[in-house]
Order: sequence, then C-alpha cells, then structure tokens
Amino acid sequence: MFTHLKNIDTAFRHIKAFSLVLIAACTLISCFALYKSYESSNNAGKHIYILANGKAMEAVSAERKDNVPVEARDHISMFHHYFFTLDPDEKVISANMGRALYLADESARNQYNNLKEKSYYNNLISGNISQQIEIDSISLDLNQHPYYFKCYARERLIRSSSTVNRLLVTQGYLRDVARSDNNPHGFLIQRWETLVNKDTTLNANTNSYAVQ
Repeated sequence: MFTHLKNIDTAFRHIKAFSLVLIAACTLISCFALYKSYESSNNAGKHIYILANGKAMEAVSAERKDNVPVEARDHISMFHHYFFTLDPDEKVISANMGRALYLADESARNQYNNLKEKSYYNNLISGNISQQIEIDSISLDLNQHPYYFKCYARERLIRSSSTVNRLLVTQGYLRDVARSDNNPHGFLIQRWETLVNKDTTLNANTNSYAVQ
C-alpha cells in the first residue's frame, strides 16, 4: 500500500513538473510569436506600394530629413513644370497655374498676374503657341532654413512654323509647410524671381547656342 501511494506521489510530481515545463514552453512560444508578429507588422509598415500603370511598385518609407534634398528638388521641378508648361488652351493654362500656385507664395502669383496683364497667355492662345520646359539642374542649400535654391532650365516655344529656345534661370527659397493633396512634398516656394529668361539662337557655323 505504501509503495502504491509512493508511486502515486511520484507520478503526481512528474505530472506537475511536466505541466510546469509545458506551461513555460507555451509561454515562451506565445511571447516569441507575439514578438515576430510585432516585428513583421513594423516591417510591413515601412513598405508602401504604389499602383502605376496597372503595376504595384514598392517604395520604402524613410525619415523626412533623409528625403529633404530629393523632395525639395522634385517640388521645385513640379512647380516650374506647371508654371511654364502651357498650351494654347485657356483651360489648360488655368489648370496648370492653379497647381503651380499651390506650391508657391504670392511671389509666384505676382509674376503670373504680371504676365496676364501683359497679355502673354492671350498671345499664346491667339498664336497657337505651346510652351515646354526642361530642367537642367537645381542647386540647393540645405545649411539654413528656409532653403535657398537656383533652378536652371530651358524653355521651348513651339509654333506651327518654328521653335524658339529660351534660357531660364530662377531663384527662391523653400520653407516647410503641412503636406496635402495639392502640396504632397510639404514645401512652399517663397521670394521666387526670374533671373534670366532670354532667347537663344542656334549658330549655324559653330553649331552652338548664343544668348541674344
């Protein structure tokens, strides 16, 4: 009888020890699973998928400060594209100017109003002239805020009979603002001015452009 009770006591201790080991193992597995799930969730949050032309493209998120040069240059490029890309259509001009003026302060609006008062846009429409711009380079100083920039670009005024090439140089400053659908980069161009906007002519003898 005592042997029987001893066997029962031993079995109980074994079952108790086994149960404790099992509980500890389950706890460790649960903690590991929670950790891996949290890690996977964080990793997934760092990836952004952009749908372009029917294809999903992956983009990796990063800190704002890491992308400032890229985003700033793209903001400047977008502004100049909208401001200087024009077709002989009042609705196209109005739409592009509307997008451009979301990206800059009153200095851009003042230039727009000056061109409008000089009938620049009416002349494009009446002459069936399209205007295009190509950015050559953008210099950017990130040492102090607001960020100073200078943009070098080329314009083309396309007529039915000829194409006029122009050299364009502008400068201004960028300050941080809240991001929005109309201003995805979260910058605002201020104190924007045109330094150079001159016709260039192809020299047939030297095969090079000269500023007139």
